[in-house]
Amino acid sequence: MSPQPTILVLGGTGRTGRRVVTQLLARGASVRTIVRSATRLPADTAGHPGLQVTEAELLALGDEELQQHVDGCQAVVCCLGHTVSFQGVYGSPRDLVAQVVLRIARAAQALHSSPARRLVLMSSVSVNAPNGHDGRRGGFERSVLWAMRGVLPPASDNQRAADFLCHTIGPTHPHLEWVIVRPDTLVEGEISPYAVHPGLVASLFHPDNSTISNVAHFLCELACEPRVWEEWKGRLPVIVDGPAGPAGNP
Repeated sequence: MSPQPTILVLGGTGRTGRRVVTQLLARGASVRTIVRSATRLPADTAGHPGLQVTEAELLALGDEELQQHVDGCQAVVCCLGHTVSFQGVYGSPRDLVAQVVLRIARAAQALHSSPARRLVLMSSVSVNAPNGHDGRRGGFERSVLWAMRGVLPPASDNQRAADFLCHTIGPTHPHLEWVIVRPDTLVEGEISPYAVHPGLVASLFHPDNSTISNVAHFLCELACEPRVWEEWKGRLPVIVDGPAGPAGNP
């Protein structure tokens, strides 16, 4: 880890993103974030010398503007999601996450990032890993998820973003490396023991819990810690609450 890495956080006013911003600043990182309203950031971050806030509609930024925000950052942590409301689920843009991931990839390529830029994408256990790597997910669960993606745009959006990284960018891109973090049911709480697994550990119908602060902690570990990054890059780890596991625990 560099003494003071610079991290771009997208979705910094969301439930997980707020905690990512706070935890990164506590680690001594320099944080950039692009938000629609700075007043929704954690109150204790106001005026922090390590925080640079840009108020803007993310998708309205031009390519060169976005590249300026990415330039100089060791990692981009994307906690973007769709608001849990009718407008948030069915309104525009329905492909927010997929669009942003595509644009971050383009920015990394345009900047000829070396070493490769890190993209840490918060996703969901509803996302399938490629090539049938989620062995616990049987045909019935896959059919249910396929139906969900047909009627719930956020589910389809998350899967398209993951498919783009897995199949188009791939695990050996020269300018962009990535990890797709898949929490289960998000719950409130402070940092506690948690485990990170290479694949699914619970059924869609009997889910585990993933405390939001724990998810934020793991996202920060990936953004800042070389050892953790090297273990999980190019993979889709699942994070759930539980006893200390082999990696990712506080």
